[in-house]
Amino acid sequence: MKDAAPSATWKIGLADDHPIMRAALATALAELGGPSFVEASDARGALTMLEAHPDLDLLLVDLRMPGANGLDTIRELRARAPQVPLVVVSAEEDPSQVAALLGLGVSGYVPKSDPPGVIVSAVRLVLAGGTYVPPRLLSAAAKADEGAPALTPRQVEVLRLLAQGLPNKSIANALGVSEGTVKVHLIAVFRALNVRNRTAAVLAAQRHLS
Repeated sequence: MKDAAPSATWKIGLADDHPIMRAALATALAELGGPSFVEASDARGALTMLEAHPDLDLLLVDLRMPGANGLDTIRELRARAPQVPLVVVSAEEDPSQVAALLGLGVSGYVPKSDPPGVIVSAVRLVLAGGTYVPPRLLSAAAKADEGAPALTPRQVEVLRLLAQGLPNKSIANALGVSEGTVKVHLIAVFRALNVRNRTAAVLAAQRHLS
C-alpha cells in the first residue's frame, strides 16, 4: 500500500445512492492530494466496482443503498476484495451495528454527521493501515462485549496502541521493537481474544482495557 502522504495518488471508490453525498466526499477528500474516484450508486454497482477496479486503495460505502442488505452487503464486499480497505459511511449511529461491522473486518466507520475534517482524518488513518471508529460509538459498542482472557503486559501494550487505531509501524516505533515483533504479538492477541482480525480486536480492546 502507498504511504499516506499528501502527494500520493490514491484511487478511492465512493458508493452512495445520493450524488450530493458522493460529491461532498470527493470534495473533502481532494485534500489528500488529488485522488481519483470511481463511483457507484447502488449495492450491485459497488460489487461491480470491486471487480473492475481491484487496485482500489479504499472503498467508502453507505449501508443503505438500493439493493443493499446491510451487513450481508458488507460481507460480500469483503469476500470479493479482502485486500481493499473498506470504510462504512452511514447516517446511522447504532453501536451494535458498529460492533458487527468491525467483526466483519471493516477498517472504519464514519457517521455522515461528522464534519469533513473528521472524515478526511479518518481516511488518512485507514490509508496508513489504521482503523477508525468515533470513540463515542466504539466505547458504546464495547459495553455489550463479554470479558476477555488475561494478556501479558507486552500484549496489553500492543492492544492499547491498536485500540488507538495505530498501524503496525507506529506501534513498533512506540514500543521500540520491529514490525515483525508486533505481528507476532498481534497473532497472540487475536488468539487470546478469539478474534480473526485487528478491527474485531479493537472492539474487544475497548472492553478489556477499560
